[in-house]
Amino acid sequence: MLFFCFLWIPLFYLFWRSLNGDQDSGLEGGTWALIIGTIVALFRFFFGSFVHPEGFGLARWVSACIDVVALPAALPFIVGFIFAAFHIISSQGNFTHYAFLWIIPVAAVRALGWSSQSNPLLFMIVPVLWTAVITGIGFFIRLIQNNWGWIVIPAILGAVALPLAAATAYWAFFAQNSILGIVFMVVSFVPMAVSLIMSFVEGRGANRYNIL
Repeated sequence: MLFFCFLWIPLFYLFWRSLNGDQDSGLEGGTWALIIGTIVALFRFFFGSFVHPEGFGLARWVSACIDVVALPAALPFIVGFIFAAFHIISSQGNFTHYAFLWIIPVAAVRALGWSSQSNPLLFMIVPVLWTAVITGIGFFIRLIQNNWGWIVIPAILGAVALPLAAATAYWAFFAQNSILGIVFMVVSFVPMAVSLIMSFVEGRGANRYNIL
């Protein structure tokens, strides 16, 4: 389980890059992502959780949002938007690339911090949920960047709701409510699945165009 937590994000990132080609937010943006992601991961490692929940209630769900699932995966986008506002990275760059580079050191440091526990939710479910949130938010940002008229507002709402849905999936599994966990996990995976299918189709179209 420890190796899964270490390797899942980098391997999925390579798979995602194979579908999307070499488009990224630029070397400088990627370097910033790795540096700040490492700093944030080490800060979290040494100073611990922001929320200390007990039981399975609201505090546990808030902990899932802030400490475990939602905020760790969404924070790269928040910082990325701030950097874009100050022209450190391009506002039309690939924020998914930026977020994946950020979360790689986070996953590695979290795996070390969780090594004393034997909790498959932390080692296996959380990295997969991070992947779903990053890929899904990146998909919604892509829709917004393309400015597809009426779809912009639903895309914004989807980008906000997705991390909360992923956190709820983790919370439900933690509370041993498997049915609710599966439902929210499927909901969390839908934007990622659509994004991967679109990338695959576009990639095949581009390859066919190059052959012609």
